[in-house]
Amino acid sequence: MREQWLKRWREGRIGFHLAQTHPALVRHWKALGVPSRAKVLVPLCGKSLDMRWLSEQAHPVLGVELAPEAIAQFLAQRSGDVSRYHQAGFDIARQGSVELWQGDFFHLHIRQVDEVGAFYDRASLIALPPATRKRYAFHLAQLVPPGAKGLLISLRRCDSDAGPPYSVSHEEIDALFTPNFRLEMLEESAPDERGFAESVWALERRGPLE
Repeated sequence: MREQWLKRWREGRIGFHLAQTHPALVRHWKALGVPSRAKVLVPLCGKSLDMRWLSEQAHPVLGVELAPEAIAQFLAQRSGDVSRYHQAGFDIARQGSVELWQGDFFHLHIRQVDEVGAFYDRASLIALPPATRKRYAFHLAQLVPPGAKGLLISLRRCDSDAGPPYSVSHEEIDALFTPNFRLEMLEESAPDERGFAESVWALERRGPLE
């Protein structure tokens, strides 16, 4: 999966990238009640403009991305000083209030995200094959503190297991996240021309005694 993802970016096969902020993020983020200035973790972030939008809402952003091409293209979208450093296996670039960590999301340690207070997944879960999604949901739960809120945007299609993007059923989302998160589906679109229906979920990390 790692090499497949890197190859996609090298070849420019990134049809999943949106050239604007995702409308569901704009519609639902403020209603989540994320504290002002809470740092937002964005796994498998690509070069998503959603990170710019979150930073414009006064949130510091920590994006994690495997492909160096994605980070370079994100930084090139705007002028502005970029500071660079290395930490525990990650090459990190900071532009404004957005930090981009180039490396494997599964190597991210809780000590490196101790300031994170929220999270956003627009195309992370659906980029992962079935065998990896359980590991992803568990790792995300380990990285965010109790009470942390986030938004998950997923896709499902009844007639295909191919991907990415992968189809993830509502039942699988429930099974993956309910053990560690309170979960509420906010909306689901009609299927598009490819047969994918997009669903939007609000999540909140459960406390240790829940």
